[in-house]
Amino acid sequence: MNKKTRQIALALMVALGLSAAAVPVGAQNVSSIRGADVSANELPAGSFKPVPDQPPIQRDYVQQPPLIPHKVEGYELTKNFNRCMDCHAWSRYKETGATKVSLTHFKDRDGGELSNISPRRYFCMQCHVPQMDAKPLVGNTFQRAEGLR
Repeated sequence: MNKKTRQIALALMVALGLSAAAVPVGAQNVSSIRGADVSANELPAGSFKPVPDQPPIQRDYVQQPPLIPHKVEGYELTKNFNRCMDCHAWSRYKETGATKVSLTHFKDRDGGELSNISPRRYFCMQCHVPQMDAKPLVGNTFQRAEGLR
């Protein structure tokens, strides 16, 4: 498994709420963009724990995809079925109390209106990730956007 593939697999496992300890580790180490070693074998088991269901989480910058405020382990997301739409579809959001899917998800790549969710926006967890109770892998000085405080 090459470095890029391992990084993608680790990111997907984090998004799905799986333990990083389950990632197979070869001879290569995984590094952050700043060069810090963040190899899966360096993380203690259970480093990433989904937070319990909670109200929507505040965004930190403009155009940030909302974080998922609930567990998604076991959610079916295939080309034929998207469990997220059981609650977030425009036809269901009122009865479930969920946030409805944004209008931006109903546009094609040229900005044309679609009657259903764009295939580019169908796989929710390519942008929306569950909130995790995890310590940062590397230090940073990120500050929320001033306009969102």
